[in-house]
Amino acid sequence: MFTAFARAFKTPDLRKKLLFTLGIIVIYRLGAHVPAPGVDYAKVQQCIDQSDSGGLLGLMQMFSGGALLQITIFALGIMPYITASIILQLLTVVIPRLEALKKEGQSGTAKITQYTRYLTIALAVLQGTGLVATARSGALFQNCTVRDQIVADKSIFTTLVMVVTMTAGTAAVMWLGELITDKGIGNGMSILMFISIAATFPGALWAIKESGKLADGWIEFGTVILIGFVMVALVVFVEQAQRRIPVQYAKRMIGRRSYGGTSTYIPLKVNQAGVIPVIFASSLLFIPSLIVQFSGSTAGWATWIQDHFVTGNHPYYISVYFVLIVFFAFFYVAISFNPDEVADNMKKYGGFIPGIRAGRPTAEYLSYVLNRITWPGSLYLGLIALVPTMALAGFGGANQNFPFGGTSILIIVGVGLETVKQIESQLQQRNYEGFLR
Repeated sequence: MFTAFARAFKTPDLRKKLLFTLGIIVIYRLGAHVPAPGVDYAKVQQCIDQSDSGGLLGLMQMFSGGALLQITIFALGIMPYITASIILQLLTVVIPRLEALKKEGQSGTAKITQYTRYLTIALAVLQGTGLVATARSGALFQNCTVRDQIVADKSIFTTLVMVVTMTAGTAAVMWLGELITDKGIGNGMSILMFISIAATFPGALWAIKESGKLADGWIEFGTVILIGFVMVALVVFVEQAQRRIPVQYAKRMIGRRSYGGTSTYIPLKVNQAGVIPVIFASSLLFIPSLIVQFSGSTAGWATWIQDHFVTGNHPYYISVYFVLIVFFAFFYVAISFNPDEVADNMKKYGGFIPGIRAGRPTAEYLSYVLNRITWPGSLYLGLIALVPTMALAGFGGANQNFPFGGTSILIIVGVGLETVKQIESQLQQRNYEGFLR
C-alpha cells in the first residue's frame, strides 16, 4: 500500500491532483477557524468549554468539523448541501419533472445539480438565520454564564452581515468541493465531509483521556482506540459485502454486427441505504427535545421528554432510535432502487436473469432479494449506531455523535474506501499496482 502511495506521488498528473486536493483541504480547515463578524471569539471558547452538545446540534457540529459552535464563516459547513441533496433525491421519486430529468443522462443530471445548488443557498440562509438568532438569544449554550455576550451587537445590520457571511461561506465550501471533484481526485463533497469528521477525532479522544480515571485515563483511551479499530474492521467488511445477481445478455444481430452474448451481474450491497437512515433517525429524535426547548414548558410531558429522549443512553431512546434506523433503511432503499425500472432496462437490451423470465417476474425477484438483504443491512446499521452508546457509556459523554459512533464511522470508512478506489483506478490506468492489491 505504501509503495503504491509513493508511486502515486511519482506520477506527475496524479501528484498534481493530490497536492491540489490537499491545498483545498488546508483552505477549508482555515476557514473553519475564522470567526464570523460580530462574534466574541474568547466568549465562544469559554462557552464551548462549559457546554455539552448533542442531538441534531451535535450532528451538525460534527459535519462542520467543530466550526458550528465556534460560529465561524464556515459554521454551516456542508450540512446545507447534504440536506439539499437528500431532499432533491427524495423529490425525484415524487415529482415527474425531476424524474424525467434524471433519465435524460448527463444534461438532466447537470440540471438537478443546479437545483441542488440553489436549494443549498436557500437552506444556508435559513440555517444561518437560525444559528445567529440562537447565538444572539444565548440559547446556543444553555449552561454558559457569558452566553449573552457572544454577540454583543444585536442590531439588525450585524445580524444580516453574519447571515450573509455564513451563507457565502456555505457557497465557498460548495465551490471548494466542486473544485476537488473537477481538478482533484474526485468526490469533493465527500472528502470535505471526511475531513470535517476526522478533524473532531483528536479533541474527542483527548477529552476521554483527560476525563478517565484508570491510569490517568490511558486505559480508557486505549480501550476506545481498540473499539474504534474493531468497528472500522466490521464496517469495512459489511460495506464491501454485496449480493451479485447474474445477468445474461442474448446475442442480437444488427446489420452485420453481433451484439450481446455477454455475462455480467447486478451488485446489490448489503447496506444499500448507506448512512442516510442514521441521519434521518438522529434528526427525527431531536424534534421532541427541540419542542421542549422552544416551548419553555416545565409541565409533566416536558419533564418526561427531557428524562427519556434527551440523553442517548436511556432504554426508550435506544429502542426508538434502533426502530427508526431499521424503518428508514427500508424506506430509503424502496425509493432509491426501483426493481421495475431495472427489469425494464434489462428487457429492453435483451438481458435476463438465468432461470427468471424477463419483465414482471424479474422485478419481483429483484424486490425479493433486496428485501432479504436489507434486513441484515438495517440491523447492522442499528447496531453500529448503538454499540458506541452502550460500550462507551462509562467514558463520559458517549452518544450517537461520538467520533466512533455510527454516523462518523460509516462516513469515514465509506469515503475512505471510495477515495482509495479512485486513486487505484488511476494507478491501474498507468499499469501500476493499486492500494488494494
